[in-house]
Amino acid sequence: MKNFSRSFERSNPILVAFIYHLNSGSFMKAKIEKSILIIVSFVLTDLVSKAQIPANNIELGVGLGAYVYQGDLSPSDIGSFKTMKPGINLFESKIAGSHLSYRLNLVIAGLKGDESKYSTPDYHRQRNFKFKTPLLELSALGVWDIRGNNYNRSKGVFSPYVFAGAGLSFLNIKRDWSNMNTEMFPAGSYVQNGLNIDMQKDPPKIQPIIPVGIGFRYEISDRYAITTESNARFVFTDYLDGFSQAVNPKWDDHYFSQTIGLIRKLGKKNSLDCPKVKY
Repeated sequence: MKNFSRSFERSNPILVAFIYHLNSGSFMKAKIEKSILIIVSFVLTDLVSKAQIPANNIELGVGLGAYVYQGDLSPSDIGSFKTMKPGINLFESKIAGSHLSYRLNLVIAGLKGDESKYSTPDYHRQRNFKFKTPLLELSALGVWDIRGNNYNRSKGVFSPYVFAGAGLSFLNIKRDWSNMNTEMFPAGSYVQNGLNIDMQKDPPKIQPIIPVGIGFRYEISDRYAITTESNARFVFTDYLDGFSQAVNPKWDDHYFSQTIGLIRKLGKKNSLDCPKVKY
């Protein structure tokens, strides 16, 4: 792993320098992000090399869905559904066995939170914090087909699956507290004091994530399948929305997505290239 890390640094000096520049204030966090980036790059290299011989075990997919912020500016732990944002994900999968496959996943989406959208509890509307950010996510996932149908993708086959992995979220967080009710939260209040602390900290530009989820797949033909997925991201920061001390510093922020997608299987229609038996 150490040799691969050094090789990656030599072949990608600009990308490595970019990662360290954005996170120069936190050595440990930079080390975590660097490790995740190396893992994702390793999986990408493996997928690309194996995709050439043969293509039967390679699948390409695209998904559309909604991305929901979960944090201190949402009315409940479930998330802020009134501010959910659309997104698209592109992915490539490599089948490794009847149950296991590996996936490289790219997401282009956005996240948003706005306390003015909610009337209860009342302090949300009075505090009136908001944020928004574009989201670019790169992750490497292990996918487990519960029924072991990776080599049985005939029309009509239904397959539930679970997945987990690691990745990075690239963010550009814009926070806004300009509409806060200063009569309810005057100078010296915990909100104002916390806000003074939060303004001294820059929101993250690159954030490590752990995606975990469940999906369902249905083969509509020998070549294509449709999917639906629920994907929760564990995010190791309380500054996904740009605020922490002014709200609730005890819990980190998160986000999740609900998507529908289309998968295309490459190569021959069946891995053994056997003709179909007609009765």
